[in-house]
Amino acid sequence: MSKISNDEDTASHTESSRTEAVGPTEFYDPIIRSELKKAAVWIGMITLVVAIIFLAQPILLIVGGLVLAAMLDGGARLLGRILPWPRGILLTIVILAVTAFLVWTVIFAGSELVGQAISLKSTISSQLERIGVMAEESGLAYTSVDLENLGQQIFNSVGRVTAAVTSAIGALASIAIMLVLAIFIAAEPRMYERGVAWMLPLSEREQFYGNMNKIGFTLRRLMAGRLLGMAVEGFGTWILLWIGGVPLAALLGILTGLLAFLPNIGAIISGILIILVGFSGGVETGLFALGVYIFVQFVDGYLIVPMIAKRAVDLAPALVIGAQILFGTLFGIIGLALADPIIAMIKVALESHSERVRNNHKNAKKRILEA
Repeated sequence: MSKISNDEDTASHTESSRTEAVGPTEFYDPIIRSELKKAAVWIGMITLVVAIIFLAQPILLIVGGLVLAAMLDGGARLLGRILPWPRGILLTIVILAVTAFLVWTVIFAGSELVGQAISLKSTISSQLERIGVMAEESGLAYTSVDLENLGQQIFNSVGRVTAAVTSAIGALASIAIMLVLAIFIAAEPRMYERGVAWMLPLSEREQFYGNMNKIGFTLRRLMAGRLLGMAVEGFGTWILLWIGGVPLAALLGILTGLLAFLPNIGAIISGILIILVGFSGGVETGLFALGVYIFVQFVDGYLIVPMIAKRAVDLAPALVIGAQILFGTLFGIIGLALADPIIAMIKVALESHSERVRNNHKNAKKRILEA
């Protein structure tokens, strides 16, 4: 009897286990797996936002390294069209040429630029004081002190990362880190691409390589246009202001060239400086300086940028300015400088994804029609 009872218990237990539903700890349940995927997406988004907030500076330094790497890579590719040498030698020539230019600028023009920088500060202060006096005479309640405080408040309100890069040591350290990253990435770009692709599923790797090629091409064209624009604006402003007898022509030319890296906003800042210094030498000199600024901006905006940069990526001016305001407020000077390349990379990635989705829909419709 005992044996029969045990057999009956075993049979009933087996039958009941067959009818039991999957428990909440079983991850192969489709509902549980679906909910876990949703939770993972939200957790990943929250983690990404927190990482961007607290790791803004290193992330932007890495992005800056990628942008500089694209510039070095573009220089090596351009030089390779003339010299059929190995890539390592071409990249070394580009790096040495850039280093030699910077050293030459510091050695031969450093003392003159330091003296002009001191004069620029006093000139801008005196011009702001004149504007304040004219405003008071016109009945406006603004003084030169108000204008200086306004500029200081704007500068102090720029971003979370500004404090880390406003000092000379911080700026040099940030530039050095980006240069080191750029050199390593430009030396072996395919190695880093394969390293990132290794973490992706096999089905996504071909799309990833295609996106990287498009982004690299876009950054090279964008930075080529930017560098050519900086050279034209810098040297053009320098020579034309010097011919017209505008004070501090060399310093204004270098500042205009450097600020040309910041599209739209950089042109506004350099224009204000040129006009203020120009009118410090008289009305005729000020009008000549204004004409030089308009001419140089016309050449850059209507000849150089459409010829080089717009062929690779066409960014709306309002989009670029909005991105600069947002990135500058959130991430400081570095974010302001990198807003344009970041928006360009995002635009290329979104366009590539949209093209992929469109092709998938076309292929699916074609299969349905064939069936």
